[in-house]
Amino acid sequence: MNQSSQNPSCTLAHKGILPRTNFYTEFDRRIMNYLVGAFKPPCNISISFADGRTRKQVPLKKENGQTVKVPLFQSQENIVGEVVIEPTQGKKVEHTGVKIELLGQIEMYFDRGNFYDFSSLVRELDVPGELYETKTYPFEFSTVEMPYESYNGINVRLRYILKVTVGRNFVSNIVEYQDFVVHNYTPLPSINNSIKMEVGIEDCLHIEFEYSKSKYHLKDVIIGKIYFLLVRIKMKNMELEIRRRESTGSGPNTYVETETLAKFEVMDGAPVRGESIPIRLFLSPYELTPTYRNINNKFSVKYFLNLVLVDDEDRRYFKQQEITVYRLLETS
Repeated sequence: MNQSSQNPSCTLAHKGILPRTNFYTEFDRRIMNYLVGAFKPPCNISISFADGRTRKQVPLKKENGQTVKVPLFQSQENIVGEVVIEPTQGKKVEHTGVKIELLGQIEMYFDRGNFYDFSSLVRELDVPGELYETKTYPFEFSTVEMPYESYNGINVRLRYILKVTVGRNFVSNIVEYQDFVVHNYTPLPSINNSIKMEVGIEDCLHIEFEYSKSKYHLKDVIIGKIYFLLVRIKMKNMELEIRRRESTGSGPNTYVETETLAKFEVMDGAPVRGESIPIRLFLSPYELTPTYRNINNKFSVKYFLNLVLVDDEDRRYFKQQEITVYRLLETS
């Protein structure tokens, strides 16, 4: 198209001589508003717990990285509350039924989006019909078996949710979720043996170390001693590390991630033969979880005390020992 055939006002507006006009008509706006409204759910759903104001709240990290406070439960508790469905003003909600599910799920991050349900309970809240105004549905799950703790790791997540579904014909269902966290508690172990081990380099180094026990609760203190029986190499320093090892999957699809959660300097300088160094390491400052062993055949979490010795040539010597971590019921 040559210049003479163009709309002169458009050309002048393009050159900045006339103000640019709004090319959307009122009809276009109505169409856009209709389309936006068509994709909005015709109702709002809220889920609340009956004891939500008094129950302990704990932080939970969401998928978007934000941390929110959610209720804390333990296995065999009753989970009671209500669901409120509020139709959007001027709309009615035709549905094929309303239900609430309590789900325990495991998600592997290498298989993100696929959840393995190890626990599933359902309550039907409403039969098919229509909603014209706000409606409240009470629900109760009694003495719920929740065998595993909530866990958010490097490659795996275990979560508990309440899921409300408003079923609909021909269009997608309306779904709302509510997270909660589960902690399970263990009594003090009846047997808790000490750990005694030796570390040696033939004719160069001989060390014995001893920890007072092998099982620790999350707020416990690691107490021990290190004895130097033979020292013929120049040691620069010694550290005690707490390591967490997360194993997910099985067979060729096993993924292992190791994190160093804490470093405690045991010694700085050269020890002498016959020297004894005490160890006292508090666990409460660190974000530990209990030890998890083969949870639903999907993952395990183990903890290790790792003793690291460094000589004056920066060579590092390691000795690792597994410990068991458990959650002890806190008393006020």
